Amino acid sequence: MDSDRIEGNLKEAEGKLTGDEEREKEGQAQDSWGKAKDSVKDAKDDVKDAIDKRT
Repeated sequence: MDSDRIEGNLKEAEGKLTGDEEREKEGQAQDSWGKAKDSVKDAKDDVKDAIDKRT
């Protein structure tokens, strides 16, 4: 889990605790951004592994 997902989860929890919907949504967005980055990294690693197996 990268720092964006961790920070996003913390912001979301803070927003829920304080009733700050904007902060909660900001955290959800940051968590989603972190998930997207993780997915891209995983895909990149899969492609690299496939190339390495062929050579």
